[in-house]
Amino acid sequence: MEQLLRRIQEEDDQAAFKELYLFLAPQLLKFAHLYIKSKFIAEEVVNDVFLGLWRRRDRLSEITNLKVYLYVGVRNGISNYFSRNREWEHVDIDTVSDVSLDFTTNPEQLMISAELRKRIEQAVASLPPRCRVIFKMIKEDGLKYREVADILNLSVKTIENQITIAIRKIGNEIQICTGDSQPAGQSSNA
Repeated sequence: MEQLLRRIQEEDDQAAFKELYLFLAPQLLKFAHLYIKSKFIAEEVVNDVFLGLWRRRDRLSEITNLKVYLYVGVRNGISNYFSRNREWEHVDIDTVSDVSLDFTTNPEQLMISAELRKRIEQAVASLPPRCRVIFKMIKEDGLKYREVADILNLSVKTIENQITIAIRKIGNEIQICTGDSQPAGQSSNA
């Protein structure tokens, strides 16, 4: 990533910028689509953020965390878009109801049975909206607690609490599926 950023900043390397875009844009599009139910508008907002990044490429070294910078840029772009275009339907983070988790294929996930995966997806779908979005950003997008807190204007403690709620609920669902009589979060050495 650092090498890409260096090539973009120092060499105006469009191929490196395209590689960066292809790597980061899918996550940002999912994030934007949580708020904007129009794929076209979500793409427009994300593309505007990347266009702004390209225009300010000479100052890339001033950005301490590129992912957070881009997520905040998308969040602000969405806010600006809705302030200019009030007729478009948008969704508040506290009312999002249909966030889907895309499970990527890796050896660990291949071992999870279809029934268990279904239970996990149901447990995630049943989480409160904000909790679901936070869980998705951390577990699917791979963001850190501090990054999610910065993006959503929440405290790190709130993020920690929401993840604890999510893991507890998902753990209880797994417990039901596996038939384990031990309540989630309790040690068998008690």
